[in-house]
Amino acid sequence: MATSFTSSPSLLIHSSILLFVFSFFLPFSQSVNFEILDFVVDPKNLIYSGDAVVDSGDVELNRFEDGIGVGHVKYAHQVHIWDAKSRKLTDFSTQFTFIIDTLGKRSYGDGFAFFLAPVGFEIPLNSSGPYLGVFNATTTGSPATRTVMVEFDTSINNDWDPPYEHVGINLNSVRSVNDTAWNATLHSGRSADGTISYNGTTEMLTVSWRYPSETNSSGRTSLSYRVDLREALPEWVTIGFSGSTGSFVEKHVLRYWKFSSTLDLVEESEGVSRKRKLAVGLTLPLLVLVFGGLVVWIVYWRRRRNFRQKSLDTVALTSIPDDLEGGTGPRRFSYNDLATATNNFSDDWKLGEGGFGCVYKGFLSREGIMVAVKKISQGSKQGKKEYLAEVKIISILRHRNLVQLIGWCHDQTQFLLVYEYLPNGSLDSHLFGKKTTLEWGLRYKIALGLASALLYLHEECEQCVVHRDIKTSNILLDSGFNVKLGDFGLARLMDHELGLYTTGLAGTIGYMAPEYAISGKASKESDVYSFGVVALEIVSGRKANDNVEKNPDVGLVQWVWSLLGKRELLSGVDRMLKTEFDAKQAESLMSVGLWCAHPDRSLRPSIRQAIQVLKFEGAVPDLPKVMPVPMYFAAPTSNEVSSDCGCSKGAKCKIADTMCKTISFSNRLPSPTPPFRPSPPLAPDATATSPPPPNATATTIPPPAPNAAITPPPRRTPPPSSFLPPPPQTTPPINQSWTEIEGKFEGVYNGKSKSDSGQQHFGAGSARSRSELNLLIREIAN
Repeated sequence: MATSFTSSPSLLIHSSILLFVFSFFLPFSQSVNFEILDFVVDPKNLIYSGDAVVDSGDVELNRFEDGIGVGHVKYAHQVHIWDAKSRKLTDFSTQFTFIIDTLGKRSYGDGFAFFLAPVGFEIPLNSSGPYLGVFNATTTGSPATRTVMVEFDTSINNDWDPPYEHVGINLNSVRSVNDTAWNATLHSGRSADGTISYNGTTEMLTVSWRYPSETNSSGRTSLSYRVDLREALPEWVTIGFSGSTGSFVEKHVLRYWKFSSTLDLVEESEGVSRKRKLAVGLTLPLLVLVFGGLVVWIVYWRRRRNFRQKSLDTVALTSIPDDLEGGTGPRRFSYNDLATATNNFSDDWKLGEGGFGCVYKGFLSREGIMVAVKKISQGSKQGKKEYLAEVKIISILRHRNLVQLIGWCHDQTQFLLVYEYLPNGSLDSHLFGKKTTLEWGLRYKIALGLASALLYLHEECEQCVVHRDIKTSNILLDSGFNVKLGDFGLARLMDHELGLYTTGLAGTIGYMAPEYAISGKASKESDVYSFGVVALEIVSGRKANDNVEKNPDVGLVQWVWSLLGKRELLSGVDRMLKTEFDAKQAESLMSVGLWCAHPDRSLRPSIRQAIQVLKFEGAVPDLPKVMPVPMYFAAPTSNEVSSDCGCSKGAKCKIADTMCKTISFSNRLPSPTPPFRPSPPLAPDATATSPPPPNATATTIPPPAPNAAITPPPRRTPPPSSFLPPPPQTTPPINQSWTEIEGKFEGVYNGKSKSDSGQQHFGAGSARSRSELNLLIREIAN
């Protein structure tokens, strides 16, 4: 962090001298970082030995057709694990993708391993078979070996192995110090993602693995052991992978490897040492003079920081429910605990980054569990508001399909949330990322799980919870691909009887209901709309804002609705599924998605009705073959106008009156759709019209011809009571196309921030307010 002293020019000079002196003390980086996406035959930083060969960007460690053998892949440079002078330990993490294929045989062996061994380590003699290419009969069990190994052992040796195939952590021996059962046959031929990490502070070595293509997780998929690597390893080591076969064979393939360590040390030469002594001798008098000034400034700065911190803590603490402070449910963590758990918030442990902060993977050593830690960006006022909202709301919720809040922290102006760790990440990474395609059964299970979470929030809680930001990146998946809805920072509590609820506009474009995007009034129906969009994404594998068929005006909802009109609904199913899906379920989910995403909120189902249809306990009503145009029949009354409008004129407000017509903001309408036509401003002595009677019918404007100029609608006699009087005959025609008008609306929202999925996300912190949007509407109307 750069610090400037503006109170005295002399302090600036003294600070520059100090920086010059301290530059001689800066460490030279000795950390190791590399990532290998494709293996090549002649690499610069890798060494292949034994049977290891490169094939199509992968490394095959064993020539399984030849029987007994060992193959190694090693990093060509030595890695510094700890420093003998300072006794400082490194943190390191390695991620890798591998395959163990038993080739359909009943008998197979012997295993695959990652090792850390003394520099210069080569394949030992007679190390094939159960020794996994790392030990032999002489070296195993000897403290002089100084080798650490993580093994995926597929062959049971009665002399030292447990009575089952296993993943184990080994120190100087083929006998594991900690292990867990693992079945090679069950996962044969499937890619596995492994992670091995070491925390130098907690001295905890952790192993985890998962199979992205598998739908259900059986048994443990992680393993930990506390070990001081200063005792187990030399300072410098060689790292690599080994594959071994013996009397029986199997195939071992390494597909990806990433490694990073953090140890930084000072390396001094004799010349540098002399320069340092000279610099210190020359600047010592200046240090004495400047020391007093620095002490005064530091005392002032600390007092000011402490005062600000106490104010923030007071606000935060008084906002935390009493039952939390009483010790039930989520608990409070210290900042140091969470810094230790996340390896000081290392980038290597970062899971994702959103609009208001980052999420890190962490390990709580006392609890022995993996967690996800969300760290709110410093200086983000909106992020802190979301922090308080999330702690208040999610801490009182308990449901199998909601992310569990484990704890929170607000120390040293830092705001953090601690959640359960969900190894399969977010739904969008599976639908739109490079992960293995989700099979149909899982997709339908995910849709039902999300609907179950919404049913709990809308109808089964003591107070109704409106989420306001339902999207694929906020839908997380556990090891069994069960849904966990998260991110309650924008959620609001409301009474079950309340309909529209003024909250101010916040959410993600593409998932916001039209009426919510215009009025800022959230409701259960606006959440149902978001669920409908997500349901269509699950079926189609397309993003909500994808331009379909290279048409920038057609979004996902419009495209699926056009398929309904053509009686080709099933042609919208994700092509990655090919024909491997249940046609009846797919048609049901797409129909429910369209029903929930109906432009008219009064025609949307409740989430309970949607669940009944998905379970085939009810029927979807006949949907129109052409997507309807949303209509607002009445100007807002004084108690309905959003608080963001900024005025108190009630029904006579000219700005609010322009919002009584339709606009689709969350999904662009196709160009043939009737454009938004704002009503003209009232004359100074005019009064607003009253709302229509209950039996009033909506009148839509027929679509113009493609690329035709937009002209005002013809006058009607008498005009509907829901619209203001037609403009005078002298009003010039509106010559702006819908795309131009929509562009002006989008231009208002220049305060957007990017979420982890790259979507546009809006909150109360946008640079321009809702009143500016209303003023822009007036400008277009005039």
